[in-house]
Amino acid sequence: MLKNFFLLCSGADIPVLQQCSAGEQNKFVGIGATIFFTAVMAFLTASYALFTVFDTVYIAICFGLLWGLLVFNLDRFIVATMHKRDSFWQAFWQATPRLFMAIIIAVVIAKPLELKIFEKEINQVLLEKKNTLFLANKEQIALQFTPQINAKQKEITELKNEILQKENEVNSLYATYIAEAEGKAGTKLLGKGPVYKEKREKHDAALLALEQLQSRNEQKILEKESAIKKLQEQQEQQEIQTAPIVSNFDGLMARIEALGTLPYLPSLFIFLLFLMVETAPIVTKLIASKSEYDFKVAANLYQVQMQTEMNMHRTQNIATATKTTDTKLYDFLVKDKAFLEQKQKAVRKSMESYI
Repeated sequence: MLKNFFLLCSGADIPVLQQCSAGEQNKFVGIGATIFFTAVMAFLTASYALFTVFDTVYIAICFGLLWGLLVFNLDRFIVATMHKRDSFWQAFWQATPRLFMAIIIAVVIAKPLELKIFEKEINQVLLEKKNTLFLANKEQIALQFTPQINAKQKEITELKNEILQKENEVNSLYATYIAEAEGKAGTKLLGKGPVYKEKREKHDAALLALEQLQSRNEQKILEKESAIKKLQEQQEQQEIQTAPIVSNFDGLMARIEALGTLPYLPSLFIFLLFLMVETAPIVTKLIASKSEYDFKVAANLYQVQMQTEMNMHRTQNIATATKTTDTKLYDFLVKDKAFLEQKQKAVRKSMESYI
């Protein structure tokens, strides 16, 4: 039963192949097994590749099965439509498009398997890429909020500097009227005279202005610090919202791109392995001499060709004979019509002469 299944997979003409030797049948069993297991590998690799895209096992298996059947049918078609030619170069040109299709299939099958084999190395590359993207994302978000935050902080600094300047002015006035009272500066008269009172009034007025300025500026500083806090919260929120986008940077294209950064030689050997498996039936048919199966298929094709040509020749002969017969019958009818017309004219003349 397994033998018949692999013979079916090979795309061979089973009634013809059953008339061949056991060795000839075993050759096609090997070709069918190669086609079948290539399709199985295509199913597995496609399922894994689609799982990285959809993150759902059932969808990946369904589409993977569809892809495996497609590869199976395509491989079977490629092998089944190859027939031996008398010339090697005729066979080579016949096999060229099939080899090209086999190379494409080998690439498509090998790439997902490479992704699975080098998964750990690819994950490391993706981790480094994610870290880079995460930092770049934070920098881009910061560019949106940093100018506003810096502007607020600059305004807060200006408000604090304004208070500091006013405090320095009050301290200076305080030192002036104290020195006046102690007789160390100004009039240098000890005691609280008119000049002392004047300077004390200036200090008190400046102190009152400082208190008002502090109250006003501290309120503004609180408002601006609250605005800065809101901007920082918005920045953090935007970073949180965009973080999953960076974290999910591990799709199929990202993994293929990461695979391209790894050493090329291991991937090349895996590709060559699948290329060898995929092209083995075609190359085997191409370089092998004509076998018993090929002669029987060629004989059947020749028999069908000769039968078709005989039927066409017979049909042409019948058509020619029919045309000739129709022509003769038409000529006879034309002559017979002319004869009848002459008889009718003769009868009319006889009747006219009698009357």
